[in-house]
Amino acid sequence: MKLTVVGGGSTYTPELIDGFARLRDTLPVRELVLVDPAADRLELVGGLARRIFARQGHDGRIVTTSDLDAAVDGADAVLLQLRVGGQAARQQDETWPLECGCVGQETTGAGGLAKALRTVPVVLDIAERVRRANPDAWIIDFTNPVGIVTRALLRAGHRAVGLCNVAIGLQRKFAGLLGVAPADVHLDHVGLNHLTWETAVRLGGPEGADVLPRLLAEHGDAVAADLRLPRPLLDRLGAVPSYYLRYYYAHDEVVGELRTRPSRAAEVAEMERQLLRMYGDPALDEKPALLAERGGAYYSEAAVDLAAALLGGAGSPYQVVNTYNRGTLPFLPDDAVIEVPAAVGGKGAAPLPVADVDPLYAGLMANVTAYEDLALDAALRGGRDRVFRALLAHPLVGQYGYAEQLTDLLVAHNREHLAWA
Repeated sequence: MKLTVVGGGSTYTPELIDGFARLRDTLPVRELVLVDPAADRLELVGGLARRIFARQGHDGRIVTTSDLDAAVDGADAVLLQLRVGGQAARQQDETWPLECGCVGQETTGAGGLAKALRTVPVVLDIAERVRRANPDAWIIDFTNPVGIVTRALLRAGHRAVGLCNVAIGLQRKFAGLLGVAPADVHLDHVGLNHLTWETAVRLGGPEGADVLPRLLAEHGDAVAADLRLPRPLLDRLGAVPSYYLRYYYAHDEVVGELRTRPSRAAEVAEMERQLLRMYGDPALDEKPALLAERGGAYYSEAAVDLAAALLGGAGSPYQVVNTYNRGTLPFLPDDAVIEVPAAVGGKGAAPLPVADVDPLYAGLMANVTAYEDLALDAALRGGRDRVFRALLAHPLVGQYGYAEQLTDLLVAHNREHLAWA
């Protein structure tokens, strides 16, 4: 089979390559195409990718190109991991919202909206070119904000599934704490992308015994420390929120921290410079340890598993993905994109039934879903008023004065990426 990675020059890519090499029995890739407009980065990443395949005895062919149409021609699946505007745009997303006392973050709040506005039109153009090349190809979206981008793809009729590594990261973490194999841990994972809670941790499968109370009793301090949330809060919730919930549950605390330290974008940019130097070493034939600090842990395992299931291979039948709600959460529209366990196969992803959701979580999900509706409308049709409405609706903004100021800042910092500005 042929797979194409759009954004193949990303420093993430060797993590993905390592997974393709190790898990070749699950996903037998014969041709892997890395496509990226940044030829210098692509050459470095492509060289390392070939050495990783060679070291691990994978005989698949790796092709690098800047020609998107050639890259997607005949592809069975296309993985999207692009960043419109690069780390420079991320640096802006994480800083200008702080001028208004709002969280600066690349996937949520005002920064997340900016990223959506830059990204959705580009992704939809790519998806149309994929459809022309092969209408049966699957699109796997790892590009943030995953929920909004996936919703744009699905609304346009594309064969798309969104993917995030939060669930698989927590699965691996919990398995280690419980002393069991990751495959034995099934999460009752519910919410929207980057707005999720683990309401049960089951051993042995979707119907297994819930060991979340035991996990919190025995390892609550470790879990809380990872999330940077107070242990008593987890005990009161009786659930494990994703670390992105800290932006909501400790907003002012986080803003204070962000104002007094270098941005994550600056840290990542420096890390990328180091990684690219490493990738240029012809003796390097495995992913470097530094890559683990870049983010995206277990992305390769999740991507391989999802692609294999969609393409009729040996992937797991139940996976946490982003897909249409279709009545799964009755308090959200059917066409909302939710992040839940789903049955995955050749026809796509079908959400599994979800237990009644606590109003504490349901209310926030409904609020952010409304924001995502407005954000997608702004991304598709443009206009300052649509940007303002989306910001006013976001629970991390919510005040008209902030929304007015943030709208001006967003447009000023992103004018080159907004056709209507």
